[in-house]
Amino acid sequence: MPRLTTPLAASAALSLALLAGCATEIGPPGPLPPRPAEVRAQIQRLLPAKTADRPGWATDIYAAFSSLGVEPSASNLCAVLAVTEQESTFRADPSVPNLPKIAWQEIDRRAERLHVPKIAVRLALQLPSPTGKSYAERIDAVKTERDLSEIFEDFIGMVPLGKRLFAGLNPVRTGGPMQVSIAFAERHADENGYPYPVERSIRNEVFTRRGGMYFGIAHLLDYPAPYDKQHYRFADFNAGRYASRNAAFQRAVSLASGIPLALDGDLIRHGSSADERPGATELAVRALGKHLGMDDRAIRRALEKGDGPEFERTELYERVFALADKLERRTLPRAVVPQIALKGPKISRKLTTRWFADRVESRYKRCMERAGKIPRPAASDA
Repeated sequence: MPRLTTPLAASAALSLALLAGCATEIGPPGPLPPRPAEVRAQIQRLLPAKTADRPGWATDIYAAFSSLGVEPSASNLCAVLAVTEQESTFRADPSVPNLPKIAWQEIDRRAERLHVPKIAVRLALQLPSPTGKSYAERIDAVKTERDLSEIFEDFIGMVPLGKRLFAGLNPVRTGGPMQVSIAFAERHADENGYPYPVERSIRNEVFTRRGGMYFGIAHLLDYPAPYDKQHYRFADFNAGRYASRNAAFQRAVSLASGIPLALDGDLIRHGSSADERPGATELAVRALGKHLGMDDRAIRRALEKGDGPEFERTELYERVFALADKLERRTLPRAVVPQIALKGPKISRKLTTRWFADRVESRYKRCMERAGKIPRPAASDA
């Protein structure tokens, strides 16, 4: 005998069918993220062979990735390990060759710029410091940037001439296992917090393994960038965030305008306003104003966004590349390693941002080989 279907039963059957269809479309859940212990074990495997205290490094590196919300992929882990190996060979507070000489040169440079007699500086540095030794004695024996930073902090805080010479600006500007900028670390902590108790200051935290790795990883990876290779992040780590993107923009401007430009990633003369003398890049972009359909004020407003991710979404960025691509009859690269000569008291030979990025890249590739992500070259039969 055929079964009668009531309107209520038909409606229920339709609802079940729709639910079944929805369940089918959702599909199976995605893969679960790796367990923390698995990531720490992977980091230990990827560390260079002679690294001491591998569990400690793995703990601090994983904690930084977790706190920052950065994916601990093999590529990201190897990027961090490559920079750390290049900068410190995995020493939280590495020794710096000839550091006392470098320190004295910096002191003399500051004194000369402020027209302070050298003899007055030397006499002030003969005063006893909080450790009982004179500042001069401590400088002569200094081996690490952390120790030197503490000497300058004492000198600035205790001696009136110290405040005049350094105006509250400790000349030790980078530190820790990734040699991260202390100014960056202080800004990052103000804006985003810091996952550990601060015992003395953020400056002091940079010289610890946990703090140095946290801020170094933040500087290297915790920002959106339109790069298809870590190589450009290595260049940015050295030259400043978005320097590789901005250097590619400068190259496009130069090709479209015919005006040679230094590919340094600096789009505007910092500290100047739109009415003051603009820099070379801004002038070259202004020369393209008619082709771009933009006036000087609009160009300036867009260039001022060059330190952040929004610059590549501006009309200026899009129109410059559209024009340059059309003139060159090809799609130009959107990232170029900046051409910057490295300068600083610790640098005694000619080095560039490209040199740094290439050195880190070679270490990165060796790490990726250890991770099994890059096949080793086949052995030669010769």
